[in-house]
Amino acid sequence: MDKTLSGWLNGFLGMLIFSGSLPATRVAVVDFDPIFLTVARAAIAGLLALALLLTFRQSRPARADLRPLAIVAISVVVGFPLLTALALKHVSAAHSIVFIGLLPLATATFGVMRAGERPRPAFWLFSCIGSALVAGFAMAQGFTASPLGDLLMLAAVIICGLGYAEGAALSRRLGGWQVICWALVLSLPVMVGLSLLTLPPSLAQIGGTAWLGLAYVSLFSMLIGFVFWYRGLAQGGIASVGQLQLLQPFFGLLLAATLLHEVVSWPMLAVAAGVALCVAGARRFAR
Repeated sequence: MDKTLSGWLNGFLGMLIFSGSLPATRVAVVDFDPIFLTVARAAIAGLLALALLLTFRQSRPARADLRPLAIVAISVVVGFPLLTALALKHVSAAHSIVFIGLLPLATATFGVMRAGERPRPAFWLFSCIGSALVAGFAMAQGFTASPLGDLLMLAAVIICGLGYAEGAALSRRLGGWQVICWALVLSLPVMVGLSLLTLPPSLAQIGGTAWLGLAYVSLFSMLIGFVFWYRGLAQGGIASVGQLQLLQPFFGLLLAATLLHEVVSWPMLAVAAGVALCVAGARRFAR
């Protein structure tokens, strides 16, 4: 299979898995504290990652790889999950999903800074149009209602873009699943310790949907999704494949409406459609 096509297919699968992250987090924070949810999902995924690395007898990363692995761990293992969990205490999953439309621009920007990619000027035009649609929606629909929630989501998007770009560049040397596994293992001792410290006093009061949310974000959002996503970014280009995130609001809004019964307004759908149209133009000028 052509490497570029393989990159897009892997990236699409990763994006599809990530689409369930915010709805799953939303149901989990109903019963779980956001800090516990963040460290617990990382600890569970870290134990699974350690088992994978030992099973397949992977060599330890070189000393030069430890710094980028630490950046990946801080950004996508801790930063993005914690910031989104805190944000979802103030905004709905449907509202927060629209902010994901900003991720392609953040990822492409860090792809230039960290991986040396150079998209053409027209690429930035399409990316900025999509991002402006998202920012305009946030200001018109919900910024005055929960500025804290929106600011937390904005910070989450920025730090996630850094983690995506850094991990994708490192995947070219270590491999996609190896990068996320080593980042999880690197943070595992701290995450396990914090999980024990923040453990709820009574697990009997935790509902079944919250447990399902924790299971999804631990297994799929924290591990399996990154296996496909980092491989896709490494194969097809960070800026180019990263534009698939413009499609993520569609799938996320669908899940929020069907599983959480949240109201998906016409402005939300209009913004999601607008940013999705930008992906074709941005992809064309990505290289």
